[in-house]
Amino acid sequence: MLAPVTSTSHNQTPALDRADRTWLDTHIDGPVLIPVDHDYASETATFNLTLAHRPLVVVGATSTADVQNAVRFAGRRGLPVSINATGHGAVVSATGSLMINTSRMSDIKINSVAPYARIQAGVRANQLIPAAGEHGLAAISGSSPLVGSVGFTLGGGLSPVFGRSKGFAADHVRAFKIVTADGQLRHVTADREPELFWAVRGGKGNFGVVTELESGLFPASRLYGGGLYFGGEHAPAVLETWRGWVEHLPESLSTSFCLLRLPDLPFVPEPMRGRLTLHLRIAYLGSADEGAALVEPLRAAAPAFLDTVAEMPYANVASIHNDPTEPGVAVDRTALLRELSPQALDTLLSLAGPDTPPENHLMMTEVRLLGGALSRPPALPNAVGNRGDAEFCLFIASIPAPVEGDIERIRAVEERFLDRMAPWGTGGMYANFMSTEDTSAASVRMAYDAVAYERLVGIKKTYDPSNMFRINHNIRAA
Repeated sequence: MLAPVTSTSHNQTPALDRADRTWLDTHIDGPVLIPVDHDYASETATFNLTLAHRPLVVVGATSTADVQNAVRFAGRRGLPVSINATGHGAVVSATGSLMINTSRMSDIKINSVAPYARIQAGVRANQLIPAAGEHGLAAISGSSPLVGSVGFTLGGGLSPVFGRSKGFAADHVRAFKIVTADGQLRHVTADREPELFWAVRGGKGNFGVVTELESGLFPASRLYGGGLYFGGEHAPAVLETWRGWVEHLPESLSTSFCLLRLPDLPFVPEPMRGRLTLHLRIAYLGSADEGAALVEPLRAAAPAFLDTVAEMPYANVASIHNDPTEPGVAVDRTALLRELSPQALDTLLSLAGPDTPPENHLMMTEVRLLGGALSRPPALPNAVGNRGDAEFCLFIASIPAPVEGDIERIRAVEERFLDRMAPWGTGGMYANFMSTEDTSAASVRMAYDAVAYERLVGIKKTYDPSNMFRINHNIRAA
């Protein structure tokens, strides 16, 4: 019989009883780690270092059976369960939880006929993309190659390449296996446990641990894409051109822009060092000649100091955004916009453009074009929210300077930024871009349509009434 978890003082992580540790070591094939163990820090590491995890115990799952035994143990002990695959998506402290690290579960099986991929919980985009590419196929993935494919999909999955033509990654999930709070492994499809099938695709990690996911692939081995980089002084003219240009694009072309203020440090490329840069991103699924003709108005808007837009293998898709690959501290926020009118663009440039005062500087202001299939209901309905009226997704972020009070400055600047852009907002947010600042119940509701949120709450009551899976943007069972 297992002993209760031993309590310690209020500011310390509780300790496992020796009998509990022995039980876990006996029933878990992967490593079982507590804070004093050597590999504990690497198993609990986050990508955004704003948040550090200190769970009671970490289970390095190597199989579905490991996940089931870990969840059953947590249920008997009344512990919350947190999930860590790549370190991305950490928004709530996992202190005192049982953490399941799924990074060892990295099997990939490609069916090139259907076509689809069957992936385990720990697979990253930079593992799935080349595996699918061997068959001339492409997976819907995000802008970062290091993000876990399962977590990306459960939060919707906004692709900078396929989004406008194919919709969200969650729209193409065919089946998944999930361990729910009772420790049961469930094989879920549109016909088998349809309510859970609907909820998990968009409801993130609120309903259990997805150990395996089956999702559609698309024929694609190349695209026309890359970035146009302009000095910040050209941002008003180029973005006014971009704003009108996006109104007439085919759905096979996805685009975004990012206003970057990178530090004056040696690791930053010289043309971008210590100055404002405008980075326009392009991803077109047609021919290079067609793509060049479509992009010509942007190239004519102002002289770019770097132009990487060209035909490329799909395997190089991460180079379009060049997302950070090293962990760091960042403070970020997001909002959905219904339009980018001339007034909205002027306001955005006053907040992030060449004339923005230094005390209001942020490192990154990004706007992604939505629309197309992202705005349409999917063939298999799911919980992904805010499809109908959002035309753009706004994301702002900054890395604090190593001076006292800079995190607080950034938070205040970002709050004012969102307030100023609110007249053009939908009032919603895209779930995967929500941050540590968006964990209140009111904020979580903003990721979903009102009727869908109430449906999610009901499904939560059925599958996780005790809210075991709450280390996330939590949907609470009322």
